[in-house]
Amino acid sequence: MTATGTPTLLGVAAEAALAGPGVAGLQPRLAHCLAAAAAPTRTDTAPHRMPPEAGIRADRAPDGSGWRIEVRCVLAEGHRTLDTAQNVHDRVRTAVTSHLAAHGVAEPVTVTVAVTVTRIAARPGTA
Repeated sequence: MTATGTPTLLGVAAEAALAGPGVAGLQPRLAHCLAAAAAPTRTDTAPHRMPPEAGIRADRAPDGSGWRIEVRCVLAEGHRTLDTAQNVHDRVRTAVTSHLAAHGVAEPVTVTVAVTVTRIAARPGTA
């Protein structure tokens, strides 16, 4: 897989999203949750953890001109939702665009980012 393939972009986008202030985590998409539930029973006692990339979806634009990135965020309580979502949008767009440029994508590439806030995580110790 090339450095501009979907799995690599998922990691770049996940890392950028998680670095944003107010982001508690990324919410896996339903397909990842169903796949994990349908997987054979694990023999070890360690809880199964989804990779952060499970909260990111990256698809090529139908005309091949760029990428569509979807980020599903869980935000930390006490942060303004709109500001945090905008920050995640900007961070992911910048990181993916920079990654593509650094790996030889010469033509201008459009990167469209959609951020969905799936929930607000309560601070530990609050009820």
